[in-house]
Amino acid sequence: MKAISKITIGLFAAAVLIVGCNDGAKSVSQANVSQTVTEASLGLRKTDLYTEASTSASKTEYRSAYAGSSSKIKRAFQDAPPMIPHNTDGMLPIKIGDNQCTGCHMPEVAISMGATPIPVSHFTNFRPRNKIINGIFRNEVDNYKNETSIKETTHLQGARFNCSQCHAPQSQGNLAVENTFEAAYTSKDGASKSSWSGTKLTDGLETLHGGKNFVTQDDIANKNSPAGVSPWKHN
Repeated sequence: MKAISKITIGLFAAAVLIVGCNDGAKSVSQANVSQTVTEASLGLRKTDLYTEASTSASKTEYRSAYAGSSSKIKRAFQDAPPMIPHNTDGMLPIKIGDNQCTGCHMPEVAISMGATPIPVSHFTNFRPRNKIINGIFRNEVDNYKNETSIKETTHLQGARFNCSQCHAPQSQGNLAVENTFEAAYTSKDGASKSSWSGTKLTDGLETLHGGKNFVTQDDIANKNSPAGVSPWKHN
């Protein structure tokens, strides 16, 4: 009898525990349901997700002031490509034989035109002009001598000729999300002027100023060692 009583008490206790767990699960489930995110709150749009008939984006409104009469836009960060603050009708697309930007932004005329002068980096060739001689590829520079092919020129480099690749007009429409970003400029006039000039263009090059990638005499002495050869060359 005692054994049966113990079994009965055990079954009763188990039943109470199961009921309690079920009640707890129900309360948790109800809490989750009440916090479900509705479709109306998804994304930035405030219209029905299943129809496009009444959905339209904010109108894009670029500045309409003519070149020379507009005010400059503060740069987003130090040395960021400046935005185009004026109307660009008839100026785009830029072509190799028709680049109206240079008419005002070349350094020799920019100041008198009230425009931002093109920086020296745009007149600097960073690309080596390698050659093929008698069918053999030849490097312009010797990497084992820490040589570079950086050369300042007097003409706008082809890699920088397409101005609208980095510079673009800025829409004056309402922002869907407020922009609270604040730039920390590294120079006092960083909001309006580029600092990429002079030695600034090569300050970070380890092949000129040393560093972990600077080739030493020991590197040259061991350049043909097995450790410096790709594994597949031993196959």
